[in-house]
Amino acid sequence: MPRCRVSLSTMIFLVILQGAAVVLFCGWYVQLSPCGSAPSNNKVHVLLLSSWRSGSSFLGQVFNQHPSVFYLMEPGWHLWTKLHKPRARVLRMALRDLFRSLFQCDFSVMDSYLPEHYNVSNLFMWSHSRGMCSPPACSLTPRDQFSNQAQCSKTCDARGLQAVEEACGTYSHVVLKEVRFFELESLYPLLQDPSLDLRIIHLVRDPRAVLRSREQSVHAFVYDDPTVLEQRNIPADEVQYEVMQEICRSHVRINERAVLKPPPFLKGRYKMVRYEDVARDPLEEITAMYEFAGLEATSQLEEWIYRVTHGKGKGAKRDAFKITSRNATDVSQAWRTMLPHSKVKRIQEVCKGAMSLLGYRTVNSEKEQKRLDLDLLVPREPYQFSWLPAKTEHPGNS
Repeated sequence: MPRCRVSLSTMIFLVILQGAAVVLFCGWYVQLSPCGSAPSNNKVHVLLLSSWRSGSSFLGQVFNQHPSVFYLMEPGWHLWTKLHKPRARVLRMALRDLFRSLFQCDFSVMDSYLPEHYNVSNLFMWSHSRGMCSPPACSLTPRDQFSNQAQCSKTCDARGLQAVEEACGTYSHVVLKEVRFFELESLYPLLQDPSLDLRIIHLVRDPRAVLRSREQSVHAFVYDDPTVLEQRNIPADEVQYEVMQEICRSHVRINERAVLKPPPFLKGRYKMVRYEDVARDPLEEITAMYEFAGLEATSQLEEWIYRVTHGKGKGAKRDAFKITSRNATDVSQAWRTMLPHSKVKRIQEVCKGAMSLLGYRTVNSEKEQKRLDLDLLVPREPYQFSWLPAKTEHPGNS
């Protein structure tokens, strides 16, 4: 019987080659199917990605009031306001790293952005978070009840963030709302991080309605607008249109990246939602978002959603940043009777590509604009895109 003799050096080479093949295969497999296994802690992490005056505060509260959710509103505000004359492009990686820490309930990252001796109240819009008004962070609001912002701000302030960090760890879902991401690429490391189960809900709104809403609260953007515009010198009467152009471009970049050329690790992680669809059928749309995030609506939540979307009128200017009971359909249509047609025509030119992609019809005259029976929303099927994640069980930590 013939013998096959293999030298020691050849054997070592073959072992190294086999090891390299295993490493390459594992890397390839993880890249192609990161959703195959959830993080060991079974937490779900949701990023509500939107822009200013697009209904994101309402959507944030839809998640915030769920008993399984720990919610933070726009933590990126701290980063943008910390630096002198910041630029959005330069800050995007720091913003991503901030979110990675907060998704993991590591609040030590906030040391860099808060005063030396800080309280919970130093967090941006902290009292809007039910998790900071409920046990174990604060005994004010039982976790199965809705929080009251005014009472929370009076009762639940505390020194440091240790209690907040501990509270965050007791929820099955961590939801962060942000308006300061302008592309998806900077989020890729979070989507590929095996310790995170990140889902992205991308909320968009008719640019004409956004412009009208921004004009009601223009003072609120004195700091953000220069950052969006990379500190460029823009004539005052052009600033709002330049900002809207950047916002519209960002929606196109994000949606096209997710729809036309989605990387494999985005599968199961992205859902685009139009504010107008939520306004027309709040319960159906919100139930679909809950399902995407691995949550179930309670009867108490359904009643709350109905109340805040079936109020009277469009909401007063003083309530621009408050979640009050309004008629959601009236709010979504308000621009048609209140925005001058000259501005409508200009914003349609500025955001033409985004409006076409996201399903918003243009108007060619003031008469068309004010014809409220004329539906300007294209049926969503060609425009809505989402990979629905595999159904996983998450412990009820409420």
